[in-house]
Amino acid sequence: MSEISLLASLVIFVLAVLLGVEVISKVPATLHTPLMSGANSIHGIVLIGGMIIAATATDVLGYVLAAIAVVFGAMNVVGGYVVTDRMLQMFRKRPTAPKPDAGKDA
Repeated sequence: MSEISLLASLVIFVLAVLLGVEVISKVPATLHTPLMSGANSIHGIVLIGGMIIAATATDVLGYVLAAIAVVFGAMNVVGGYVVTDRMLQMFRKRPTAPKPDAGKDA
């Protein structure tokens, strides 16, 4: 990888991080969980991209960065589904205890 392409990649990465922080900071707390649960497909694409990079890596640095990308992508996918499950549990009906029969005498 030449120095120019490495520098360009780092600039794109830093700009993406800054843009992501700016976008997420503007989301109200009440909308953050539904948006995160809806973004599971994006996390899956990140995971697939990390696996493709791992398959085409040619040096140790490429393997290490690909492994980190796969680990972070997998954590995002699993975390997204955990958050979605917890959010959906809030809307489930809770089981109620059966009412004792008042008309029966023992």
